[in-house]
Amino acid sequence: MKLLLLTIGLLALGFAGIAIKIWAKKDGKFAGTCASQSPYLNQDGQACGMCGKLPSEQDCRNEA
Repeated sequence: MKLLLLTIGLLALGFAGIAIKIWAKKDGKFAGTCASQSPYLNQDGQACGMCGKLPSEQDCRNEA
């Protein structure tokens, strides 16, 4: 029972931390979160599906 309560408490703390981080950011947006900028996730060098920028272009954000 103690393990279950500890697990639930740690999960709640994690969710609260993420919520505070989103709340503290301007408009809840994170800069540079496009997967196209990661060489591990985009090995083919394809453009971002959200904003259309290439991995060589910095500061990838949703401009739509």
